[in-house]
Amino acid sequence: MNKRDAKFTAAAKDGSDFTAATGGGPGGAADAGERNIAPATQSPHAPATSGPAMGVSRPHESARAQVAGSATYIDDIPEVRGTLHAAPILSTVAHGRLLGVDAGAALALPGVRGVVLAGDIPGDKMLATFVGDEPIFAIDTVQHIGQVIGLVVAETVMQARRAARLVKQDIEALPALLGPRAAHAAQSYVLPKVVVRRGEPEAALTKSVHTLTGQLEVGGQEHFYLEGQVAYALPLEQDQWWIYSSTQHPGEIQHWVAHALGIENNAVTVECRRMGGGFGGKETQAGHLAVWATLAARKFKCPVKLRLDRDDDFMVTGKRHPFAYDYSAGYDNTGLLTALQLTMLADCGFSADLSGPVADRAIFHADNAYFLSDVEIVSHRCKTNTQSHTAFRGFGGPQGVIVIESILGDIARKLGLDPFDVRMRNLYGDDMTAGSATAPPPERNTTHYQMKVEDNILAPLLSKLEQTSDYRRRREAISAWNADSPVIKRGIAITPVKFGISFTATFFNQAGALVHVYTDGSVQVNHGGTEMGQGLNTKVAQIVADELGVPFERVRCTAADTSKVPNASATAASSGTDLNGRAAQYAARNVRDNLAAFAAGMDGCGAGAVRFQGGQVISPKATRSFDEVVKAAYANRIQLWSDGFYRTPKIHYDKTTLTGRPFYYFSYGAACSEVAIDTLTGESRVLKVDILHDVGTSINPALDIGQIEGGFVQGMGWLTTEQLVWNDKGLLTTHAPSTYKIPATGDIPEHFKIDLWPEANREDNVGGSKAVGEPPFMLAISVYEALREAVGAVKAGDEPVVMVAPATAENVLRALSNLSLRA
Repeated sequence: MNKRDAKFTAAAKDGSDFTAATGGGPGGAADAGERNIAPATQSPHAPATSGPAMGVSRPHESARAQVAGSATYIDDIPEVRGTLHAAPILSTVAHGRLLGVDAGAALALPGVRGVVLAGDIPGDKMLATFVGDEPIFAIDTVQHIGQVIGLVVAETVMQARRAARLVKQDIEALPALLGPRAAHAAQSYVLPKVVVRRGEPEAALTKSVHTLTGQLEVGGQEHFYLEGQVAYALPLEQDQWWIYSSTQHPGEIQHWVAHALGIENNAVTVECRRMGGGFGGKETQAGHLAVWATLAARKFKCPVKLRLDRDDDFMVTGKRHPFAYDYSAGYDNTGLLTALQLTMLADCGFSADLSGPVADRAIFHADNAYFLSDVEIVSHRCKTNTQSHTAFRGFGGPQGVIVIESILGDIARKLGLDPFDVRMRNLYGDDMTAGSATAPPPERNTTHYQMKVEDNILAPLLSKLEQTSDYRRRREAISAWNADSPVIKRGIAITPVKFGISFTATFFNQAGALVHVYTDGSVQVNHGGTEMGQGLNTKVAQIVADELGVPFERVRCTAADTSKVPNASATAASSGTDLNGRAAQYAARNVRDNLAAFAAGMDGCGAGAVRFQGGQVISPKATRSFDEVVKAAYANRIQLWSDGFYRTPKIHYDKTTLTGRPFYYFSYGAACSEVAIDTLTGESRVLKVDILHDVGTSINPALDIGQIEGGFVQGMGWLTTEQLVWNDKGLLTTHAPSTYKIPATGDIPEHFKIDLWPEANREDNVGGSKAVGEPPFMLAISVYEALREAVGAVKAGDEPVVMVAPATAENVLRALSNLSLRA
């Protein structure tokens, strides 16, 4: 046990019930600390199995190769002879006029071939973003430290990087805007504000029994994917291009590269076999590298690879959007919200990127699990002189959820109520306290953007977690602990999540796939999704295997490739399996129908009577192996491949008013987190986590639970240790693992229990499943609320606990100091 561990456990020696309250003993951490992950039952190279492929915890399709070090990432692809390497020239000023660059010292170094600047761009000098406000290379101005002015191209990676740092920049500095409040005060925005309103919040606020006003500051987050940003551009004959890119959106890479070169999309092919993590950071940001590498390859007429080192990756790429909030809330004596006025200030950085839909989703999720009767939400998309912030797991959802959870936590403290009871009081669902013998209870089932919540399982799910986590007893034990412990304080909180599943840009909710059955009975699948470690290809293979009735081991998914499935949407919005899995299922169904009709013809029965199961094709008259039927079908010229296409049904909304049904369904979950803080140092530890999460009917329980674990821990990092710090010059000072701290193995709670809600998706989704990539991230808000509970335990009273997120040791100490000063 190290000193830090000892500090949080030594207090147990005084006889207090620390062991029981932290989960030790029967049913606690000592017994239930293991992850509830179903064991992986198959090796990718094990003999074929006869049971169904879906609903089984199968290993990730690349697991063996990844462990053995034989899985190929972009930087592992053998380089074509003559390949050059590029490195970016980064602005050293946050805002200024770019008067010129002097590359003389760089060009004098051995191996350096030249530089690429804005003047070398044959097509549009602006990136092909939706807004078109971001230059490929800085042209007349620089707008953040780390903005790419151009590239140095050399024979080796290190030659290019060393030379890039020798390029002299002539920049006339201008005032820089740092932080969303400064930008808002200066009326500096990347996009117009958006207002969503229901009822009469001003009048309702005036009539409310109690009111609460406050502010909240929530920081951003670096993606910190294990594989950094990388692209490899290869020129082909007749002005065609093959681009290897570590990207979540190959189709967008194709479009951006063609746009920059001034050529058509059909001349560019983009391939991505896998990424070493993405988390949203490779949705648009990967496009920059692909364009830069291709421009260099065009100028020097040879292949060019561009891979950012970690420091440059930090300095160049966007992060999760930091947010600031101002709010006024009305509520009654039971904690029921009666009015809310909320202003959101999204720090977008210097360009729009995806800030519009990110800020929109923050509006959509400002209710989280709670009905808002009279509400106005004003969203400002602020322009600052920092990196252009971008997609990150949750895509604005976490920034919406955290503010309403903070408000409810403060209301509970003001009223002296259990925060869990206040949350339960505000859930969507009929208000049974307001009904009468003659009048039914009022409906509380429609969101502030006019979508009805039809699949609500919040109340039973939360009640179940309350019981299984032993929340009430533990809360009492923690209260007793805090009364006797002057230094180590503990807190506990349960928070839910209701997360909408679909792209808010409706047209992205489509997917295509190809399924090929070869004459030996093996199956190959290609779809528009990308694999970034989440197991998408594994799930798609399971779906196709069951559709064809063949063993899982007979199905192989291949690299995402724009020449196979065109115009594919990004693998994002947690919809990778929903979209691509269903498209692949439809493609496989077409092949199966062809084979069924063929078998029915042989046996003189209807095609509907033919079954595909366990690698066999079964009709009322005969049972044949799948391989046998395939060979016979080929000999009779039956089509053994097909495409499949899927578009999400039911969704629609007005993007000008943000009303309608933007989501196909909601995913739900809840977490109970227990924490401890050291009031002398501000250090904290997560002691125990219990999660109950809704994934519908799981296609692969091991993968789903892995996503829940990973999402929660990443969310925990956002709210505890991962602090982005820009100094007063606009320099990001936390740009390496030495200063930017993601959670490590020692931060994982000993007791980390995950259970899955046992109910299928009520909508007709593939396999009855639900999306799982993003919703668990927001469950970590329970850690932040538990930390605020621990801080509040230092001094009795009803004043809200004001704590900047992330709750680093420094921010915990500031919160403790503020609480003491207000007392």
